[in-house]
Amino acid sequence: MRRDPSPTTDPGGDVVLTRAAQAGDIVALGLLLEAHRPGMRAVALSILGPGPDADDAVQNAALTALRRIGDVRDPSAVGAWLRMIVRNACRSLLRTSSRTVPLDDLTRVAAGPGPEEVLERHALRDWVWEALEQLSPTLRVPMVLRHFSSRVTSYEEIARACAVPVGTIRSRLSQGRAKLAEALAATAASAHSDAARRTSASWEDAHDTLAAAERGDFGKVLAERWSPAAALMQGDTRLGGTETLLLGMECDLIAGVRQRPVHVAAGKGLTVWEMDLINPPDDPEHCPPAVAWIMTLDGGRVERLRLFHQPQMPLPPLPPLPPLAAAA
Repeated sequence: MRRDPSPTTDPGGDVVLTRAAQAGDIVALGLLLEAHRPGMRAVALSILGPGPDADDAVQNAALTALRRIGDVRDPSAVGAWLRMIVRNACRSLLRTSSRTVPLDDLTRVAAGPGPEEVLERHALRDWVWEALEQLSPTLRVPMVLRHFSSRVTSYEEIARACAVPVGTIRSRLSQGRAKLAEALAATAASAHSDAARRTSASWEDAHDTLAAAERGDFGKVLAERWSPAAALMQGDTRLGGTETLLLGMECDLIAGVRQRPVHVAAGKGLTVWEMDLINPPDDPEHCPPAVAWIMTLDGGRVERLRLFHQPQMPLPPLPPLPPLAAAA
């Protein structure tokens, strides 16, 4: 039975670096990843073979480690933890429609704040968002959806949200991860904005926007918080402006459809609101079950909006009827 390839590292050094990284030390995390990169890459090569997929898996794993370093309970075993992330990233690449949840096979902390709560107050999140802002919008949108949204994460869903082929999304993600690594290095020493505060404010904005719409004040929200030239987009095609958004919201409300925010990813230039769509009892299939508002911002005001609707799940096939009894 093949054992996981892993580099020889100093467990004591791993403990010091891991604890420092969990406390928000960016340099410590970088050193930790570099120390274990050979072992991480060896795992990827053993599963995927040489090529760009192996590189993608290692880059994906590094980003996941960056976001989930608070999950590590035993700092002396951080190398095995990193290789587990790589292994799961490889399995994700081997499944055509998989979602990026590379830590589902790992035991979570039973008590205390979860990893997302740790991340929200963690300096590392601010660093990542600052680096994401350095990417072009073409690369930033797929990166945020893949790594920060909770529902629009598969290559196929991101491709449909961006109205481009799946191959284009794979290429953009590969470019985005490479450029993000450069941006992370370039922004490591700079002052970062408060991502947790921005995310909290965006949650409030989402709730306020929906409450205003139900009061009949959605037009007022659009005038106050959105750009006058805000556009509803499908890919690079403009479907309409604020009047189209207002009409669409009014039609949904008249039909009895309501929206409930379930997840927010908020940057200075890109924000994603993920919503449950609640249909009226007498028309349960009026709308798909969920929608993501993918918003490009300029100076804090929404400039472009893409709406990505989660498709209805197909109903399971009915079981075959038993054969009719033969007539007497």
